[in-house]
Amino acid sequence: MKLSVIIVNYNVKHFLEQCLQSVHKAIKNIDAEVFVVDNNSVDQSVELVKDKFPFVKLIINKENTGFSVANNQAIKVSKGEYVLLLNPDTIVEEDTFEKCISFMDSKPNAGAIGVKMVDGKGKLFPKSKRFGAYHLSYLPENEVNEADILAGAYMFMRKEALDKVGLLDETFFMYGEDIDLSYRIIQGGYKNYYFPETRIIHYKGESTKKGSLNYVFLFYKAMIIFAKKHFSGSNALVFTLLINLAIYLRAFISLTRRLINKIALPLFDYGLILIGMIYLTNYWEINHRYVEGGSYPNVYWQALMPSYIFVWLGIYKLCGVYDTPFKLPKLVRGTLYGLISLIAVYGLLPEAYRFSRALILLGSIGAGLSILASRSIFKLLKLKSFQWGEQFHKRFLIIGSSEECMRVYELLKKTEIKSSFIGFIHQGDSHKPDERYVGEISQLDEAINLYSIDELIFCSKTLSAQEIISHMSVIDRHNLDFKIAPEESMYVIGSNSINTQGELYAFEVNGINKPENIRNKRVFDIISSLVMLIIFPILAIISKSFLGLLKNILLVLLGFKSWVSYHKSDKNDLLPKIKEGVLNPLSHLSSKHSQLTLFNLNMLYAKEYQLQNDLDIVLKNLNRLG
Repeated sequence: MKLSVIIVNYNVKHFLEQCLQSVHKAIKNIDAEVFVVDNNSVDQSVELVKDKFPFVKLIINKENTGFSVANNQAIKVSKGEYVLLLNPDTIVEEDTFEKCISFMDSKPNAGAIGVKMVDGKGKLFPKSKRFGAYHLSYLPENEVNEADILAGAYMFMRKEALDKVGLLDETFFMYGEDIDLSYRIIQGGYKNYYFPETRIIHYKGESTKKGSLNYVFLFYKAMIIFAKKHFSGSNALVFTLLINLAIYLRAFISLTRRLINKIALPLFDYGLILIGMIYLTNYWEINHRYVEGGSYPNVYWQALMPSYIFVWLGIYKLCGVYDTPFKLPKLVRGTLYGLISLIAVYGLLPEAYRFSRALILLGSIGAGLSILASRSIFKLLKLKSFQWGEQFHKRFLIIGSSEECMRVYELLKKTEIKSSFIGFIHQGDSHKPDERYVGEISQLDEAINLYSIDELIFCSKTLSAQEIISHMSVIDRHNLDFKIAPEESMYVIGSNSINTQGELYAFEVNGINKPENIRNKRVFDIISSLVMLIIFPILAIISKSFLGLLKNILLVLLGFKSWVSYHKSDKNDLLPKIKEGVLNPLSHLSSKHSQLTLFNLNMLYAKEYQLQNDLDIVLKNLNRLG
């Protein structure tokens, strides 16, 4: 057997399907075998492989064993002269494997090769030597070169070399194992090559989020293992110290960036509203409140005015004013709620702190107008993040046969994606007449300019991977987004950059991690907790724990807990993160359930979240609130 392809999968079913479809086409003329090692996925990846890819040799792990262990499982039973480690978030060209085999056959000293990689936008990975070393993109784009390190996303190796230098080091759970193996292949007397005569799409980072702190710690921990393994004692100690410093520096930068991203816009709004309030207060002070002399006391300027602004911003947040895209009704609603809340609190303040209802009224209106003005400016600057309306309306071109174009069009209509234009570009000279046809593939560039297109969707049933990558690379000057619609699949998938999670167009699911649902859940927790405080004497009678009830009400009110969350399960880390709950969907049921059942019920709660569900669970468990 000539080639063994090994793919380790963990909860990236949609990417895996695309990858296997491309692999299936690429092994058409090769004596090859394909392994998928599934590391305990819960997204029906295993069922997908069984149903749609019967030629695949499936290895099913009952736990996430890590990248190295999983690859080694397949390598040990592989029969190919060459072994390819391939990420599931990749697409290979139809002749990629044939070209790699031909090159390796002609270079007996080649232990392993890597190929040209483009990201989800059709661009090469960073071209500088400093930032592109891992993906070899600092090398001349179209020249074969020796390389020190190959990326595990596509690592085409001679089995003989693996037998000599050993398999992947299982000390590495994730990250670093490909660097270690590349180094050992060279130590074993072989050479690693960059082979640019074929290309793959590598979406990069669909299995893990590069920006997360978890990524930072896993990656740098891998580098420490590498240093201790290959460097001498003193050098390893220095290198380990430097890496540890890098970990904390990177973690600090990551946390700081996240904090800035979260508070930058509210901080901007705070300053804008503060300027308006200072002007309004001075005007009201001179012309109405203290016409004959005097001024507002320091407590108003230093405490009350900032408190007003914080209340407005907090309510704007709860009402979704900071969601994207910006929606005017949410701003109006937030302004009204802010006014009502402050007027209500104003009536409860001691007389000495009731300075002016008019300032609250004018300030609320001014706050709303300030935000409206700033978002209008953002809109004029054409910042997509601040587009108005239900959603930014994209303009699509679907490229493929008339049948596939229509199939993908019908799919898009069933998703939550809003479009202002969808046109068809047909491949070949013949097409079925329809109102959405805008031209042939030779007219693609012209159509993009004429219809101001935002996104292209390629139909992989009609277009080869080679054609798709070529089109992406040629027209990337338009700064478009690209997606690929796999044949016979009910989704369209892609990625805008190597640093972002891949976008998926599929049937709409009311997930618990949607900003609107997060906000609604928090509002429910606050309102229900306040109601519980009012009727506390009644609840205390039926509650199993008087003190526990009071404690939980306060914890939920302050945001440390939620009234309803997941049931405890070993696999909850795979679900969207939400606060620990006092109750769960099974609180009113006394029977025991398996871990799989618990996870499936938790997943159902997260996937199809409804506020009514939380209310029902609370009402059914009033005696368990403590």
